Amino acid sequence: MSERPEHMEPPLNPLPPVVWALVLPMIVIEAVLQLAGAGLIGGRDGVGWRLMVLERMAFVPEQLVWMWQTRQVPLNDLARLVGYAFVHVSLSHAAFVVVFVMALGKFISDVFRPWAVAVLFLGSAIGAMLIYTIVLSFAPALRLETGQMLPIVGGYPGAFGLIGAFTFVLWLRLGQSGGSTWRAFSLIGFMMAVRLVFGVLFGGGPDWVADLAGFAMGFGLAFVVVPGGPARLLAHLRQR
Repeated sequence: MSERPEHMEPPLNPLPPVVWALVLPMIVIEAVLQLAGAGLIGGRDGVGWRLMVLERMAFVPEQLVWMWQTRQVPLNDLARLVGYAFVHVSLSHAAFVVVFVMALGKFISDVFRPWAVAVLFLGSAIGAMLIYTIVLSFAPALRLETGQMLPIVGGYPGAFGLIGAFTFVLWLRLGQSGGSTWRAFSLIGFMMAVRLVFGVLFGGGPDWVADLAGFAMGFGLAFVVVPGGPARLLAHLRQR
């Protein structure tokens, strides 16, 4: 009879607590909405819960423009800058975002501190909406046929921010090893190419602007929250 090993490696690498803190709200909200949509909770009104949540949490660029013009900051509208990233239009939408955040969050958690991972996701989600609003304000061609700006919902801008941090890590490592640093941008290039193909085949809106802005925010924030801070990064660049 074989002896039982004193220590066994788990079949899956455990996720850091900060990653769970980001994905659990998405999972719980989607689970509740799925149950409500199936009529298992909420009664007859449960079927409309998703629409109600989307109306309350979706980021609406015109509201941000209104706040800027009137210098008024209603808390419920301000909360949309973060809340939109945790609600989704469907189960598949939520599932893809959760998988992305889990995989990328696990990777960058090996490099960045827990608070930095949260800053990268949330900061990218917020910053992406600011950039998205500015871009669409000056690019009417990217708006809907009605002239309105497309509301944004879902965690893709934050997830793309993690792709930005992932790219930053690869960029540093390739620079240290003497490799071509442009290879670090292959993932975002692939992701945007996939979005382009899907947009051509199935139609799409200007939400790609928000995703690309999220990537840029994540890459930029990584310079600030990298362990050792900007000083370490400058030292690394001087050594090249």
